Amino acid sequence: MSLSVLTLVRGRERHLANLMRSLGEQSCLPTELVIAWMQPEPFEDLPSLPFPVKHVFVEGEDLPLAKARNAAANAASGDTLMFLDVDCIASPTVVESYSAALNEHDGICLSEVLYLPAEVTDFRGDYGVLDELGKPHVSKPRFPEFGRVEQEPDGGQLWGLSFALRKSTWQAIGGMDERFVGYGGEETDFAASAEQAGVKTYRVGGARVYHQHHPVLIPPLHNFDPILRNARLFQEKHGRWCMGYWLGQFREAGLIRWEEDGDALDVLRFPDPTEIEAARQPGTVLYS
Repeated sequence: MSLSVLTLVRGRERHLANLMRSLGEQSCLPTELVIAWMQPEPFEDLPSLPFPVKHVFVEGEDLPLAKARNAAANAASGDTLMFLDVDCIASPTVVESYSAALNEHDGICLSEVLYLPAEVTDFRGDYGVLDELGKPHVSKPRFPEFGRVEQEPDGGQLWGLSFALRKSTWQAIGGMDERFVGYGGEETDFAASAEQAGVKTYRVGGARVYHQHHPVLIPPLHNFDPILRNARLFQEKHGRWCMGYWLGQFREAGLIRWEEDGDALDVLRFPDPTEIEAARQPGTVLYS
């Protein structure tokens, strides 16, 4: 099966360069890299790769993440789609492991993610250092050993840093709902749609990626508006809330009125610039 790697870009020039270098060192090279640019112009002097790189451009002032994923998938020629966040460095066996898993399993395959500290900036091909410094997210399940694939009973474990599926399955699910605009919710909605369609989810050993550090805000007040908008849309579609962890943080800060078992979400006040800056965490905090 041919495999296309898809990534979305707005900013993060150094992160993208590191991602591209890691793709050039895969034990099994992908068919192509498709970059969906959510900015007017691509970066110059990107690393050269031993396979084609396609460029698509997606308009939208707010982050059009769902629209960009759909555009990248439509442009891809591969039988398999591997979505890789621009913040991620791929371990050398990601493409090989995803390809092997999807030859056997028609579903959504997930990758283990290790979060890197702020001092890791330039990728030099030393994966041992990344393994040593990277930390897993405390809320994510353990992943199997290399070569093993385990079914994940909770399809909601999908997150957009790294996942793969057959293009035919992506099309059968219907891609992502482009009404989700800005940060948050579009991946959880896609996972819910996949579960409703009977698509299974798998954890894949050997498909490890490393998340490059960027500033973290807790709570994510800089994304207050899109999180609320997308949470409301998800609740209207599925009769339940997503991003409840963040909504709970907003409620504790006195910004919203919200109950998990209700259908109302009301804004009490908006965060001010001082609050937003105060939510910024030190570089030792790796994720929200």
